Amino acid sequence: MLKLYGYNRSRSTRALWALEECEADYEYAHVDFGSGEARQPPFLEINPAGKVPVLVHDDLVLTESAAICTYIGSLFPERHFVPDPHSPARAIYDQWCFFVIGELEQPLWTMGKHRFAIPRKWRGPGILETAAWEFKVALKTLTTKLGDRQYLLGDRFSFADLLVAHTLSWARNFDIPLPDSDLEDYADRILDRPAAQRALAKEKP
Repeated sequence: MLKLYGYNRSRSTRALWALEECEADYEYAHVDFGSGEARQPPFLEINPAGKVPVLVHDDLVLTESAAICTYIGSLFPERHFVPDPHSPARAIYDQWCFFVIGELEQPLWTMGKHRFAIPRKWRGPGILETAAWEFKVALKTLTTKLGDRQYLLGDRFSFADLLVAHTLSWARNFDIPLPDSDLEDYADRILDRPAAQRALAKEKP
């Protein structure tokens, strides 16, 4: 049995979405950050970092959203959401996953931390402008490499698209415009997938 620990409108949405895409049999456990549940046992015994998402599968305890999505995809190879290991397509898939976590997401998370996530005394308002510039640079890389393709790997949706589109939804939530209509259309196409909508509906309001 797969069990996902998560919190609404966070990186755990990605993992929940991946489970829905695969039509997996799973259990979803909402972790109440507001009450401090994530910072005390028993959750700390599952993830000492006190963060979500966490996927538990038998004896495996897995953190980090991109790793979780990739693992879920690998459990359902017939869905073709994650390319076969050792294939060129898998190398490109991994490249996009690392790009999302290392380049595309980080400026947005920096904005989030300095707007609301970290204690006020550690927030630096001046860093918001720098982070916005960094995100624009990452967007330029994304639009250039995506080109006129429907999906990152060509004509087939993969969980790399899931990770990118979810990150673009963060940008929209922060009122950061995307640079052109093609990228807007790409984001809409991915975010409107039925599995994405089911994932959002299953999260606790």
